[in-house]
Amino acid sequence: PASPSPPSSRAAALAVPTVLALLAPTLAMAEVPENLETIRSTLDIGLALLSTLFFIRIPISWYPDMDLNKFPQVIACAPTEPVLKLIRSAIPPLFGVDISPVVVYGVLSFVREIFLGQQGLIIMMAAKR
Repeated sequence: PASPSPPSSRAAALAVPTVLALLAPTLAMAEVPENLETIRSTLDIGLALLSTLFFIRIPISWYPDMDLNKFPQVIACAPTEPVLKLIRSAIPPLFGVDISPVVVYGVLSFVREIFLGQQGLIIMMAAKR
């Protein structure tokens, strides 16, 4: 049987939905800022860029002997390694496979959908105008 996850990882897993549940009503009733389109496009581009970098890291993680400091790997590895190192400390590799890029990519996709999806908070705020 699998051992239960440590309390810190369970608390972290519950923190994101809890924060979103607390913020959603506040954001829905908030006054729509003037620069909402700028915020939306910046967040969209930023999350798309980060998602792309972490998506590239997924196949790179399949080759643990690869030198991450050589071109072209360094383009995707240098900005993503600090985040992946933090995730690896909470979620160790499973059966020798590093799943940290998949976890981060999933979280980024979830955040993008919450804020920028069809029923996203920012999209709904823009429709309120």
